[in-house]
Amino acid sequence: MTGAHAVLVAVGVILTLAAGGTIYRIAVGPSLLDRVLAADVLLAVLGAALATEMAVNRHLDNLVLLIAVSVIGFIGSVAVARFVSDRRG
Repeated sequence: MTGAHAVLVAVGVILTLAAGGTIYRIAVGPSLLDRVLAADVLLAVLGAALATEMAVNRHLDNLVLLIAVSVIGFIGSVAVARFVSDRRG
């Protein structure tokens, strides 16, 4: 096993554990805000997986998808933050 292959396996394991933890947080909660933030983290994990796949295979085929996932995550986070601040204020 080469060094690059070991790093790729480590990144895959870390991203899988991160996705599993966020899916658990989406399912369990306890609050709606926890679930929404976990969904945002899941989008970030998906973006990291897409970026890793593009780096390993040396292509930019999924770049538009990566940008779309990032923008959706950002807009969702801003919308939730505004909603929560309106409810508290």
